[in-house]
Amino acid sequence: MAQEQVEEYLEAIYDIAGTEAPAKTTAIAKCLKVTPASVTEALQNLADKNLVNYEPYRGASLTGEGKKIAETIKRRHRLLEVFLADVLHINRAKVHDEACRMEHTISEDTENALCRMLNAPAHCPHGSPIAPCAKGVGSCSECDAATGSANSLPEELRVATIVPITDLGPDDKGKIAFIRGDCKVVQRLSDLGLTLGTTVSVTRKAPLNGPVEVFVRRTKLAIDHAIAENIFVDASLAAVS
Repeated sequence: MAQEQVEEYLEAIYDIAGTEAPAKTTAIAKCLKVTPASVTEALQNLADKNLVNYEPYRGASLTGEGKKIAETIKRRHRLLEVFLADVLHINRAKVHDEACRMEHTISEDTENALCRMLNAPAHCPHGSPIAPCAKGVGSCSECDAATGSANSLPEELRVATIVPITDLGPDDKGKIAFIRGDCKVVQRLSDLGLTLGTTVSVTRKAPLNGPVEVFVRRTKLAIDHAIAENIFVDASLAAVS
């Protein structure tokens, strides 16, 4: 399989598995507009590459490596959508298809440059969240200060369980791993005790994207939803709380 085809399949499984896990062969075929027989052959190939776990008649789920590739492509896709819509002013109805054609060709350096130029957007034009980068930085301000391309964090530090704090449920805990925003945002959160490596627990989430109440350093705080979704935590603590 060509690399672009590999990435298309992994991205499709990633999208489908968000609502249906494992991703069914028929659902993948419909998403990619190919025959079920083609999907079966492709999934067997991807399983041989250890990118998916595939069971005939049940479907496929991503392995750790497969998910890593899918998330990288998804991040690039959404950054490209922002660039196409906000910088090139391409009709928003067309940016998805344009980004699909471009997402497989840009390098990591280009991805990072796009993110910096766009001021680290939180969402694509359609409202989908843009994940944090995998660079060896703890905030966007560190990225701005870095020279050249920073080394990626070791896998055990930039784990797949990093999510915005808004994804946690009541009583879930997480350790702050990344803060998206400029120096002023980082300093403001630091003054509140929300610093890298700090454990926080969610006590309440107001409906309709209202404030998120958290408990940190023996203090309860109410954080605006727009700010909270830019605080990323290692949610693996939630699984054991």
